[in-house]
Amino acid sequence: MPVDLVKRTAKLLRYQRQIMLDGWNEQTQEKLKESRVFIAGVGGLGCPVALNLAVAGVGHITLCDADVVDITNLNRQFLHKEVNIGVDKTRSARDTLAKLNSEVLFETVSRKIVSETVDELVGDADIIIDCLDNFAARFVLNQYMVEKGTPMVHGAVWGMEGRVSFFDPPLTPCLACLFPQSPALEKDVPVLGGVTSAVGSMQAIEAINYLAGPGPTLGGRMLIMDYSAMRFQDLEVSRNPECPVCGSFDR
Repeated sequence: MPVDLVKRTAKLLRYQRQIMLDGWNEQTQEKLKESRVFIAGVGGLGCPVALNLAVAGVGHITLCDADVVDITNLNRQFLHKEVNIGVDKTRSARDTLAKLNSEVLFETVSRKIVSETVDELVGDADIIIDCLDNFAARFVLNQYMVEKGTPMVHGAVWGMEGRVSFFDPPLTPCLACLFPQSPALEKDVPVLGGVTSAVGSMQAIEAINYLAGPGPTLGGRMLIMDYSAMRFQDLEVSRNPECPVCGSFDR
């Protein structure tokens, strides 16, 4: 059997179950392979996001995080091992992910996201996934998203509650429409690993919907998940015409 045919057969077997989905085919899988994703934060949300995108076959994943692995991360950040305490989170995550799918190219960026460097860090990503734990960096990404036209999947967790939305102005509001100012947050928030896993997986699915079809589903909506009561809310969110970031923006 020709080598190219063997490789193609192996690829089809690897992704067989998702290619069977309604509306999916080999071309859909090829879209994922050609996609570039920027994951901001490789912690509680970033770990399940990166894992789900990698095993789905997204071809190029940039992992961005300036922190190192700490023992307090290990209850939820499952890409990091005990032996990697003190190691850059990006390197720790990459080493784990590379063993799951050798076909994916992982790029690591162990730097903070600030306005002076955001253009260089995000590069030519097709989509940004916000897995951050601070609004200063989120607002930097939000400004970049509006200016460059790169959509963003937003996710957040507090205790047993998680939130996910899709931002792509002017089709949707931006983060600043919903949060004009940074909310007052404690440095260390309570969190259960299962909640971050669930919310991060939701973010990954939304990103895959955008990259491979049928398209994003959370534009103009905020999905709020209360895992203490197992109740989900689906709230409509609108653009703020007075938003200082996207109010006057019209792509």
